[in-house]
Amino acid sequence: MGDSNAPHHNYTMFKCFNRKFKASVAGPPPDVKAVFSKFAQGGDHMSIDQFRSFLVEHQGESAEALSISDAHTILLDFTTHHPGEAAHHKKHVGGLTLEDFFHFLFLEEFNSPIRRQVHHDMNAPISHYFIYTGHNSYLTGNQLSSDCSDVPIITALQKGVKVIELDLWPNSAKDDVQVYHGRTLTAPVTLIKCLKSIKEHAFDKSPYPVVITFEDHLTPNLQAKVAEMVIQTFGDMLYYPGAEDQMVEFPSPESLKNRVIISTKPPKECSESKSSKDKGGGRSSSEESGSDQEGEAINNANAAEAKSFQQSAPEYKRLITIHAGKPSGELRDALAVGDKVRRLSLSEQKLEKAAEDHGADVVRFTQKNVLRVYPKGTRFNSSNYEPHVGWMHGAQMVAFNMQGNDKYNWLMHGMFKANGGCGYLKKPDFLMYKGPNGEVFDPKKTLTVVKTLKVKVYMGNGWHLDFSRTHFDSFSPPDFYTKVFIVGVPADCGKFKTKIIEDDWIPVWDEEFTFPMTVPELAILRLEVREYNMSEKDGFGGQTCLPVSELKPGIRAVPLYDEKGEKLKSVKLLIRFQFENALSLTT
Repeated sequence: MGDSNAPHHNYTMFKCFNRKFKASVAGPPPDVKAVFSKFAQGGDHMSIDQFRSFLVEHQGESAEALSISDAHTILLDFTTHHPGEAAHHKKHVGGLTLEDFFHFLFLEEFNSPIRRQVHHDMNAPISHYFIYTGHNSYLTGNQLSSDCSDVPIITALQKGVKVIELDLWPNSAKDDVQVYHGRTLTAPVTLIKCLKSIKEHAFDKSPYPVVITFEDHLTPNLQAKVAEMVIQTFGDMLYYPGAEDQMVEFPSPESLKNRVIISTKPPKECSESKSSKDKGGGRSSSEESGSDQEGEAINNANAAEAKSFQQSAPEYKRLITIHAGKPSGELRDALAVGDKVRRLSLSEQKLEKAAEDHGADVVRFTQKNVLRVYPKGTRFNSSNYEPHVGWMHGAQMVAFNMQGNDKYNWLMHGMFKANGGCGYLKKPDFLMYKGPNGEVFDPKKTLTVVKTLKVKVYMGNGWHLDFSRTHFDSFSPPDFYTKVFIVGVPADCGKFKTKIIEDDWIPVWDEEFTFPMTVPELAILRLEVREYNMSEKDGFGGQTCLPVSELKPGIRAVPLYDEKGEKLKSVKLLIRFQFENALSLTT
């Protein structure tokens, strides 16, 4: 944070003269100086033993897991990766000066704001987890005219998405299977290409299972072809129950490591709906509409195809691990919990209605079964919706259009940074609670504050390295401010913003904000840096979303991301996170 990092720029003013700026050298904030002085016991250097005490007592690291030797290794790694500091450390035998300490705090690789390891119990049934879920995973852009490709599928898998949705349709010759958004102008991609890409990239991010959801608009002969493709492509990677009967309990993510599973409507149910007439239009997927909309090839299936169903459907059905269905009749009846586990799909509007009218029934259903929520059909631009309604009611698969760059997508990506980014998050205990008389959590119940989060935004740095000198303002350095949000259940939502720091590439705010929370398990901290512009829309300086349940206490380096969700190379905020229990109000 010394002079070498301070940008030095000339700005042309009205093409007449130059205005010269040099960002002030941003030294350690007062809190950082105070912490250093405390643990260095007033000295000029912090010893390895004192450094370990800082990590345990101030940063909340486990005393049992962090030995003196571990602290020494951290410092060695620090000096190895930052050779400018190495000579100094050799001279002082591993001690840290205040400047070294400040530099260390700004390095995410050593001072990450969240835990990086998988730490949830992964041995419960899949229905006990929120699962990172994509919607129409093959689309490259909007829902009506964009190309279909395996590229967005690969991108999603590399980000940690664990549920991939494919809409299956016959090709024009009706002898092969294509993937596209039916009744739209989207250009198709072959199913086999999608399957091969899933096989290659399924476990790029984590070894936990990938679920492929098929929206099936196929004849029985093509269903048999799909079964053959799936078996030949995945081989031993494919998991299926073996027996045709539905399971009474889903397997666990741990037991399904490095496996791929299929979720779709069983052929028998499909064949029954094929005899129904189309009602209305718009959605391509029979499961994602309020009516039975199978493809024309299905509705015109001839007697020979119906006969072939007897031979072809069993093989296809045998591969289904998570049997899917759509609500028919009364919604409350569709939420009834039976002996066999299944998956139910609801649009975001139907979920809102179910939450309003039958909230406890939705929670009860999701304790054992899987609920998938998908965007309403009018989101032609591939936008998304508020995910917390689904999560608060236990919905495991809150399906998102991953190709979008909207703020809801930022939230979704942020939520699934939890549990090591493995794509599976164990649901909070309150969603799995079942009382002696079968009572479950009531999402409408007024909740009490259980925890308070204090967020102190000290400063930011790195913009001068990642942006051109005139990116934000042609005539002067940027005027940055930070917006701080908690997004969660309605009672927990809050937002603040710092003051604007004018004409400085290294803004120092030193402001604290307090957020009382009733359901911290579902809360997401959203940070967004903006550059104030008096005459135009404020500029974008980076954003991040972090699951509150994973935040590590203490002073942390928080990297920021661009609007597409790609990490900025150098931009970081320095922030302190402090938790207080609502009962004892102790940190």
